[in-house]
Amino acid sequence: MLIGEVARRSGVSARMLRHYDALGLVRPTGRTDAGYREYSAEDIQRIFHIESLRSLGLSLHDVGRALEDPAFTPAQLVEHLIDQTQERIARQTELLTRLRRIGAAQPTDWKEVLHTVELLQALGSKNAGKRQHAALSWTEDASMPVEALVEAALSEKDPNVAGALRWALARSGDSESALLLAKGLGSPVAEVRERAVQSIAEIPDAQATELLRDALAHPDLVVRRYAALALGARGATEAIPTLIDMVVEGTNDVDAADALSTLASTPALADQIATGLVDRLAPGTTEPPARRRLAQALADIPATIASRALVDLSHDEDRAVALTAAYVLKMRDAR
Repeated sequence: MLIGEVARRSGVSARMLRHYDALGLVRPTGRTDAGYREYSAEDIQRIFHIESLRSLGLSLHDVGRALEDPAFTPAQLVEHLIDQTQERIARQTELLTRLRRIGAAQPTDWKEVLHTVELLQALGSKNAGKRQHAALSWTEDASMPVEALVEAALSEKDPNVAGALRWALARSGDSESALLLAKGLGSPVAEVRERAVQSIAEIPDAQATELLRDALAHPDLVVRRYAALALGARGATEAIPTLIDMVVEGTNDVDAADALSTLASTPALADQIATGLVDRLAPGTTEPPARRRLAQALADIPATIASRALVDLSHDEDRAVALTAAYVLKMRDAR
């Protein structure tokens, strides 16, 4: 079979077949009566072997080794090819993600495209200062794709940069940001879940509030606590039980007490909160440190039941608890 017919039937161009010939990979072994070089059936089979190996990503040099060297073992080379392929896929995936983010920003001219690319590159910088500057440089007239901000917020370990990213997300006004962050609540990594709920907590819209309400039932205790603190500041009564637990357990108890105080400014809730705190003072169930924290939390709850509980606590057997309650009573009387 002459080179033209081989090219037509195999799909390998005549130019490539000549290249294989020059490299010694496949040389036609036959001759026609007119003296033209002719490919035998074995030559054509070798061509298909070469194409199969090339489809795996092997160079022509490695293809030659695989075909000629009896001692050639492919295992190590295949592992190398796997690594190369994974790196190539990662690069292409990163490029695709970047293109989608640029498209999501809906640029109107190349200047905006370049600005978005610059911000995306800065967000991925190893320099914390550059990442922080990128977050703070977000503006409404030159917006950064919200997906990029969310991804950065969920992965950022530097507290200053993380704060800037949360600020940018809260300021974006993008209705999708809270929903995108909520996906982080399902992460298997505890730090990502914590960053997600912290970021949602700083978004002031109704959708974020609903997501925080859902987070009160999250299996991660840390997520539930952050959600309760944010909801307390928003006047959500569902947070009250978790906030009281935080006071008793001594976890962000000052913040939890402040949130309860904010909620208790609504007269209808003051008695409910005071009752919840007093119920945790049942004899034999609460250690002195917890009773002291409960006394401090009762300080700003404007309810009669809170005052009565503080009077009882001022006679507590633990001196620190009694002194704390007496001081709180004095401050309440002064007010």
